[in-house]
Amino acid sequence: MNSLNPALDANLAVALDALLTEQSVTKAAARLHTSPAAMSRTLARLRRILQDPLLVRAGQAMVPTPRAQSLREEAAAVVHSLGALLSPGTVVDPATLRSTFTIQAADLVGAALAVGLLQLTGEEAPGVSLRVRAEEWEAGSALRDGRLDLEVGSIDHVDPETQVEELLTLRMAAAVRPGHPLASAPLTPARLAAADHVAVSRRGRFTGPLDTALAEHGLRRRVAIVLPSHLAAMTLAARSDVVCLIPASLPGEPPSPLTADATALGLRLLDIPVPLPPLTIGMAWHPRQSADGAHRWLRAAVRRALCAPGTSPH
Repeated sequence: MNSLNPALDANLAVALDALLTEQSVTKAAARLHTSPAAMSRTLARLRRILQDPLLVRAGQAMVPTPRAQSLREEAAAVVHSLGALLSPGTVVDPATLRSTFTIQAADLVGAALAVGLLQLTGEEAPGVSLRVRAEEWEAGSALRDGRLDLEVGSIDHVDPETQVEELLTLRMAAAVRPGHPLASAPLTPARLAAADHVAVSRRGRFTGPLDTALAEHGLRRRVAIVLPSHLAAMTLAARSDVVCLIPASLPGEPPSPLTADATALGLRLLDIPVPLPPLTIGMAWHPRQSADGAHRWLRAAVRRALCAPGTSPH
């Protein structure tokens, strides 16, 4: 398979493949979107380089020489290899992947991702393994040096190198146990502020956007405990009278996978009676992986895992 002349460049190899396939200067020109005159000049150049007529006239048609016939499969293989080399890497068969992907996400997002991605890898990419890490690294540098393949969650860092795609827009809801006093009557700002709350903060913060919104009504809530994870806070809310804030779908949209654990714990979701900023969930990656077929499959899988049926991912 090394009989092609090394003097052939990529363009000449493509032209040779077209000529040997079509066995016509006119048809080869049409295939490559060039003129018959230009293709005729290319054929003349190929004849000089390969020192063979390649195609000879036989009545109204052209037929390949024995040398051309011997080159036909090799020329086609070279063009196929060039196409694979120069393609943007968008096509990949997930069933052939043998990869471990590392994703950084908050616990609630990671839990939702784990369920959806485990199902998708089992169905489509059984050779793929997943590692979900807590939010412990500076994502920009970790994506840049390859420690992370993807960050999923509320993307709050500004890094001009990072590619970011928004996936979901959510609102915050108040999650309480069944039979909680807050669920017995319409929820007002005053009733919400009077309840005990559990705050979620990896840094141990007691305050957040809800405190700012309540302050505009002259109200202040009591945060009885701060926990580092939403899953722990929801478990506590299911076993006590504390109120836990969790992200939920916007009104009129299908339930978000991020509320699945709250539903499993039997928590009731109450609309918060003060305006709060929406929460945007997105994913971030380094641009060097944008065209990689395996990484494109991963990003598509994350979209499907997080975007509920009936929603339109960005």
